[in-house]
Amino acid sequence: MQENEFRLGQRVHSAGDPWRIGTVRYLGPVQGYSGSWVGVDWDSEDAKHDGSINGVRYFQAKSERSGSFVRTHNLSSGISLIEALRLRYQGETTEEEEDEMYVLSASNKRVSIQLLGKEKIQDKLSRFEELTGASLSFLGVSSPGFSGDTGSLLPNLKELDLTGNLLSDWKDVGTICKELPMLQALNLSYNLMAPDIVELPQLKNIRILVLNHTGVNWTKVEILKTSLPAIEELHLMGNSISTIDPPASFTVQGFDSLRLLNLEDNSIADWKEIMKLSLLRSLEQLHLNKNNLSCISYPDHDMLDEQTDKPFQNLRCLLLGNNNLEDLASIDTLNLFPKLVDIRLSDNPVADPGRGGIPRFVLIARLAKVEVLNGSEVRPRERKESEIRYIRLVMSKMQGSPEDIQRLHPRFLELKSFHGIEDEKPSSGGTGPQKMASGFLSIILKCVGASIGEKPLLTKKLPGTTTVGKLKILCESFFKLKSVKLKLYLQEEGSPFPILLDDEMASLIDVGVGNESTILVDEES
Repeated sequence: MQENEFRLGQRVHSAGDPWRIGTVRYLGPVQGYSGSWVGVDWDSEDAKHDGSINGVRYFQAKSERSGSFVRTHNLSSGISLIEALRLRYQGETTEEEEDEMYVLSASNKRVSIQLLGKEKIQDKLSRFEELTGASLSFLGVSSPGFSGDTGSLLPNLKELDLTGNLLSDWKDVGTICKELPMLQALNLSYNLMAPDIVELPQLKNIRILVLNHTGVNWTKVEILKTSLPAIEELHLMGNSISTIDPPASFTVQGFDSLRLLNLEDNSIADWKEIMKLSLLRSLEQLHLNKNNLSCISYPDHDMLDEQTDKPFQNLRCLLLGNNNLEDLASIDTLNLFPKLVDIRLSDNPVADPGRGGIPRFVLIARLAKVEVLNGSEVRPRERKESEIRYIRLVMSKMQGSPEDIQRLHPRFLELKSFHGIEDEKPSSGGTGPQKMASGFLSIILKCVGASIGEKPLLTKKLPGTTTVGKLKILCESFFKLKSVKLKLYLQEEGSPFPILLDDEMASLIDVGVGNESTILVDEES
């Protein structure tokens, strides 16, 4: 390809390697080198420089090592979608290529698509009409390539994955959707889309649109909205979105059919931005993992007009993993969401006992309606045990006025009444809580240390006031261990990792050990 066939801003890939993608930033000579060059700012940061060489700047790359100069014959401007289809489905495919043939399901998971079959290599083109899903990821697609009646080659295509290609013009997206009348799900992830959205027709059949890592901000989303009257799922991961900017009101309007909005891996730090989404009536799932949120709020009942819709009135799933949530008030606020039952809080300080957060059983007790926590189902037995353990924990530490206790533990009185546990207070002599807190716990001890050897499980009844340090000493006796420094872990149901019990002065109640809890007995490494 000649230099004049490239243009500034064009998306290209390295010849022979469609996975290495970049943007043309310079065309012309380079001082000290013969001939013409193309300056490319690569998406990956494994190139040579930042757009300058020998003290002369030719373009500004996005990082210190994402730029390089390339001869034209070492670059490709891509192929058409039709060419990619023929390349993928008519030619011989490798096992690796077949592994890449997938589409995204409604839950954004990869699902292998149907292949035409190697036994049907002959006459594959005539079978394009049977194809309902196709993956053309990282094939260098840069244009639709439709002409005449070629759109009729794919009359039944419903799902199309174009991840990691060279598309950037929204007009091309409109052409693809227009020529594929049955298309319902389109994945454009890792295509750097143009900032201006022009000549985009009504995409009336598109139900799922994936725009992860495409540079699309919320202003562009508002423009796209008018072309997506039937959209049900919108995925916007990794676009550095920090604000939600409705054009004409405080809250986002429209999106009448939107059930799932994925804003994971962005830069949203203020919950006020999330509240701008609160009147999307059909919204059931909101994915906010990997943002910078530090608190959650919900309007008080007194602030809500009875004539208006409740915020997030149909939201059932809220994913908040890997944020900066630290306060228990944010956890308690989640009870105000009318239909919220599926919550992710993992990798937040408030939900990480290793960083001073609370364990799973406390989260379950504080969240009245949660049915799925951090991806694990909360079964009725786990809820009952968690709530009773929580009551025991609060009773063991009760201090201050009843008002203070209610403020710090909003569900405490409700749970105590529900489970029929009588009101008890710490004894005045300072010897610790009475009956409920100092009762015996049945715990299961399981040896997992490599040098300890295989030992049978032991079930022991111990006072709830037994300290972690005392339990270590007892374990040495129970398992006849000598010269072994022990570490104890609490194995929580539904939690992927056990919790290290490292405060030797804390009681079993303090660290959340309940009846029939499992304690893992390990050794210091």
